[in-house]
Parts: sequence; C-alpha cells; structure tokens
Amino acid sequence: MKAGMNPKVSPSVGSGRLRLAAVAAWRRLRPTTRALRHRNYKLFFFGQGMSLIGTWMQRIALGWLVYRLTGSVLLLGLVGFASQIPTFLLAPLAGVLADRIDRRKLLVATQVMAMLQAFVLAGLTIAGVVATWHIILLSMLLGLVNAFDIPIRQSFVVEMLESREDLPNAIALNSLLVNGARLAGPSLAGVLIAAVGEGVCFLVNGATFVGVIGALLAMRVSPAIRHAHKLRVLHNLREGFVYAFDFLPIRAILLLLATISLLGMSYAVLMPVFAKEILHGGPKTMGFLMAASGIGAMGGAVVLASRKSVRGLGRMMVMTGGLFGAALIGFGYSRNLYLSLCLLAVAGFGMMVQFAASNSLIQTIVDDDKRGRVMSFYVMAFMGMGPFGSLLAGWLAKVLGAPTAVAIGGAGCIVAAGLFATRLPMLGKLVHPTYIRLGIVPNPSGNDNGQSLGVTSPWEVRL
Repeated sequence: MKAGMNPKVSPSVGSGRLRLAAVAAWRRLRPTTRALRHRNYKLFFFGQGMSLIGTWMQRIALGWLVYRLTGSVLLLGLVGFASQIPTFLLAPLAGVLADRIDRRKLLVATQVMAMLQAFVLAGLTIAGVVATWHIILLSMLLGLVNAFDIPIRQSFVVEMLESREDLPNAIALNSLLVNGARLAGPSLAGVLIAAVGEGVCFLVNGATFVGVIGALLAMRVSPAIRHAHKLRVLHNLREGFVYAFDFLPIRAILLLLATISLLGMSYAVLMPVFAKEILHGGPKTMGFLMAASGIGAMGGAVVLASRKSVRGLGRMMVMTGGLFGAALIGFGYSRNLYLSLCLLAVAGFGMMVQFAASNSLIQTIVDDDKRGRVMSFYVMAFMGMGPFGSLLAGWLAKVLGAPTAVAIGGAGCIVAAGLFATRLPMLGKLVHPTYIRLGIVPNPSGNDNGQSLGVTSPWEVRL
C-alpha cells in the first residue's frame, strides 16, 4: 500500500464521492440559472455578456483619459453629466416607443449606433487628436443612444422568456452579467491603458457589439400585441406617468431608487481621484477598485438569482440600501488600498441587490401594456439621476474634497433607506392583492381582495 493512502477508502469510492458531490452542487446551482433554459434569453445572455465587457472597458478608459488630459475633477463630473442627461430627458419617450414598436428591431438599431460611437472615439484617440470637446460630444451621443436602448432592453426581457415565472431570475442573471463584466472590464482596461493606451479599449468595445447584434438577429420572438399605438404619443406618456405615480408601491420604489442613484452612484466618477491622489496608484489601481465593486455585486446577483420568489425583497431593499451607504462612508475616508477594496466589495453587493430588487418588484407588479413606459421611469430613476449626481459629486469634491463628497452621498443613502422602511407595512397591504392575483402568495379565503385577509405582507417577510 502506498504511503499516505487511507486503507479504509478505495480510489473508486473516493471518486464516486466526488461525483456525488459534483452532482449535488449542480442541483443546487441549477435554480439560479433557470432562465437560461429559454433559447432567446440564452442568446441574449451570452451576446450581451461579450458586449458589456467592452462597455466597462470604455467607461474606465474614458474617465482615465479625461483626467489625464485635464486633471480636473469638475470635468470628470461634466463628462458623466453629458453621457447621462439624455437618459433623464428622453427615457420616457423611449418607453412609449417600446410599447408601440418591435423592441428587438429597436435594440438592433441602438446597438449598431453605439458600436459606431466607440469606433469614432477609438479613431480619434489612437490618432492622438482627441480633445475634451470630442469626448463631451461623443459622450452625449452615446447617452442619446442609451436613453432609448436601456428602457427598451429592460422591457424586452419578458419577451425573451416563455414562462413569466422566470422573470425575477432573468433580471438577477442580467445583474450578474453586468457585474461580471464590471469585474473583467476594468481589470482588462487597466492593463491595456498601461500597455497601449485608452484608444485600444475603445476599439475593443466597438468590436464586442458584434456578439449582441448577432444574438438579437438570431432570436425567434413572437410579435407582441401593441395597444399604445392607437393613441397619441403625449397621451401615451401621460397615461404611463399617471399609472406609475398613482400606485404608491411603484412610486415609492422609484423615489428610493432615484435618491440612491443621485447620492450614491456618483462615487464612480471620482474613482480616478481616489486611485491617483488618495491611494497613490495608477490605472491598474482604478481597475482593481472597480473590479472589487464588481465582485461584491456579483455576490449580490447570485443571492438574488437563488431566490424563488419576490417575497421579502422590500425588506432586503432597506437593508442593502443602508449597507451601501455605510460602505461608501467607510470608503470615502479609507487610506488603505486593501480596506478600500473590501469596502467597495460591500458597496457593490448593496448597490446591486438594491437596484435589481427594485427592478424585479416593479416588473412583477406592472401591467404588460404599460411595461415599456414604467421601465422608462425606472431607467430615469436608476440612470437618469446619474448626471445630476455626477455634477453634484464633482462640485462637492472641488469644494470639500473627494472623500467628504462620497461620505455625504453614503449618509444620504442611509437616510433614504430608513424613510422607505417606515412605509413598508402600508406598501405591503397595497401590493398584496396583486401578489394574490399572480399566485405569488396564497389566498386562503378565495377572495381576490387580499387587503382584508390579515396575511403577513410579502414585503415584510424576514429573510
């Protein structure tokens, strides 16, 4: 017998145990990827995954390019404002179009335009003639494209699924995809910027759009019934606004989301300052910081993807909103790279769960014929507040310093989450009848009016 071999366990028995452990692990993992059983969603998932890596590479390279050319934190905020303000202004119009026109055709058009923008930016940068006004103009053009692309893409997810029950899982997997790219993209960008410059990052981003365009063209999607085209655009827009803001649960989610986006998400535009001035690093350091946030966000996405129901997401939004704010305060005043990486991982977890949970809850309770318009308001709250947050962060960083600017944003997120928590019981009573109608919670009395059942609110389930 060979030394060190356990005489009681034969190699065949040991390998059998390994196989059983692998099978058990796969069975535990399968529910977290159940949306991938749908062909169209699987095409989108892998095509979009390739494109998102390029998107994050461009985002990191663009911030570094602006700071290298100007050394101005205020201009960092201005570029962020230019790239995001079109989303705030035009997302509602995109929502109307999403309820009137074939969403897949619209997405193909937006992806082609984003690809062309990346190639133009790459050409100017590689040629060495790029100027600040080029960057601002091209950022505005990309923002214009995203103003239409993002709400249309959000409302298109349900059309890629053959079973509505897999919608929350698909949303969680989308978040996993975004944050997986957020992990890989900044790291690759940091290496490429140091080796060959920012222009190559823009070039790679342009090339990655081929994957998602091909996936969209390969889908077999049944044409959805459109009702909104029967009315005028402005009437459609008003109808969607009244629907979203008259229903208190949707309104409360959107207001919390908008507040956290305004005050918390702007930390990303100051990342070059933290990497270079606070932590005394370079583009690789910035890549590590963004990757740390991505790792935490991926963990949050896995947690959400493993959930089988949207019940309890309201309480989870409160906890993770507060966690996000607390991590930002700690990051703002950290002077140690490893501590900053840990705090950004926590912030990424809280941020991702907060935004994806909001998406899942809204998409669950919204009526199908108004989905595009309501998701356009979601995008306004999620991304449309970003430009104002970028300007606010840039101004606060100039007046008070970047650490204090980020800490103020974190404190605001904690306050917003606390205010939302006080309304959970009321929101639970209002949304409960919808959950009963959808079969998410049982109706023991057989009465469709869940407000009188005395059943524990699905928003208040402890996790």
